[in-house]
Amino acid sequence: MIILIPSFEPDEKLPELIHALNDSGTGIKIVIVDDGSGPRFEAIFRQAETLGAIVIGYPHNHGKGQALKTGFSYIAANLPGHDVVCADSDGQHCVTDILRVAQAVEPNNSIVLGERHFSGQVPLRSSFGNSATRFFFALATGTWLRDTQTGLRGYPAQLLPWLLSVRGDRYEYELNVLLEARSAGYTFESVSIATIYISENESSHFRPLRDSLRIYAPLLKFSMSSFMGFLVDTVAFLVLMAATGSLWMAVVGARAISSAANFAVNRRLVFPEGRSAPLKGTALRYFALVVVLLGANYGLLISFTEAGLPALPAKILTEIVLFLLSFAVQKRFLFRERATAKEEKSATNIYSQAQLSTVTDSAQLHAEV
Repeated sequence: MIILIPSFEPDEKLPELIHALNDSGTGIKIVIVDDGSGPRFEAIFRQAETLGAIVIGYPHNHGKGQALKTGFSYIAANLPGHDVVCADSDGQHCVTDILRVAQAVEPNNSIVLGERHFSGQVPLRSSFGNSATRFFFALATGTWLRDTQTGLRGYPAQLLPWLLSVRGDRYEYELNVLLEARSAGYTFESVSIATIYISENESSHFRPLRDSLRIYAPLLKFSMSSFMGFLVDTVAFLVLMAATGSLWMAVVGARAISSAANFAVNRRLVFPEGRSAPLKGTALRYFALVVVLLGANYGLLISFTEAGLPALPAKILTEIVLFLLSFAVQKRFLFRERATAKEEKSATNIYSQAQLSTVTDSAQLHAEV
């Protein structure tokens, strides 16, 4: 078992964690990735090496996702066959919980998540962020996880090549792992862990605005695409109404034009993982979805108004429900990645070779400092 700790500008909690892991008597190996912390933190990493940890890294910060993938590459090349538990270096994961997650990892396709229950005093940004991400994850995958942002995770050794193929370099990487795990055939297991926040989580390097944009990018892009579709539909409706004088032709024609534009944008920009799916089949399913949503729109409006809801609130509620439904269907079924095993293996090998080169250079850098 390997404990992998990505670390950026750590404090004394990092050597304290290593001390505690060493005192556990389990004999586990510890690999630390210095994510470009800089010379001011060299003493902390030297102390970690003195305590028996393997320290690798690089001179400039690239983000947590890149640090994790660098660690996975190093372990696959130098410590093959070992399962990996990822833990944070800021004191949020106690040794007892780390070892419990490690014990739950088995040689199968399951990812073990250390799930917090967010009881007691939890910083507002952490509580809101986890709630929002839980909802987004359930919407995109149909799977409800209590804690989608946990940094304490266990991976069987055979998952390392796949982990290197997942997109993302910063905080979005860990969410992408969960989003892509289902379609890759992997399942989840959970272990309850303590919820620990030290000094309102001030040691966290999570940047609320920038990193949240990265995490929720698919939903934000889908929102913009939908708004673009609305504008195209409105303009096309006005033009066709003026040209034909037929309300029916204007409505149908405008919806056909806006749907085609929306499909192109979603396939190219919003859900790029679906580009590998056959264009003809995807387009047919998309326009079938458009027809279903049109019928659902009418049905929901009738239901809400007959239930006593005024027309405007009924329309707004209907659009919100169908917006979320449309996103979920397109994300989970319409634009799912269709990469073959051969293509995935090739992409993974290319990425692994690049990562191993980085690891070799970074390990030499630490040895020379």
